[in-house]
Amino acid sequence: MVLDTKEVGRRPGSMAELVREVGAPAEFGTEVLRVAEGDTLDIDVRLESVVEGVLVTGSVRGTATGACVRCLDPVSHDVDARFQELFAYADRNAHHQEVGDEDAAEEYLIEDGLIDLEPVLRDAVVPALPFQPVCRPDCPGLCSECGMRLEEDPDHAHDVIDPRWAALTDLGSEPTTTQTSDRT
Repeated sequence: MVLDTKEVGRRPGSMAELVREVGAPAEFGTEVLRVAEGDTLDIDVRLESVVEGVLVTGSVRGTATGACVRCLDPVSHDVDARFQELFAYADRNAHHQEVGDEDAAEEYLIEDGLIDLEPVLRDAVVPALPFQPVCRPDCPGLCSECGMRLEEDPDHAHDVIDPRWAALTDLGSEPTTTQTSDRT
């Protein structure tokens, strides 16, 4: 996901548009939903040379897969995220740090004429993924007691008695008789 800036150079106002297919890096998503490593990401990018560096504007599309958080069935989610980020020239960034610009330390840098898009794409895609993906909005999920799919038996239920009250259930049953031995 590295782009070469020599197409736009350092002449402010020059621009280049690129369309690329790249493989997704490792762990590109969340614990429950992610774009699998090596899966295709379609990237449309516009590089614009400005005084401070190169302004990168674009979009990324792909498919994230994972599991429904309710029933654990496989789910897929179309990813379509937009991004815009300024990549600063190293000499401009050094000057900004010298004059005490606090934001200079957080800037993305152009290193040896190259732009690494991976952190920008990650920052665009991961927050766009659903926090709790579901296979469908009305998914009933699994029974919390036995793990049965509630879709198969919507009336499924367990008689769960609070352990603090369990001793009271014996009060309604027949009393048990105990035999006593005669001591004579």
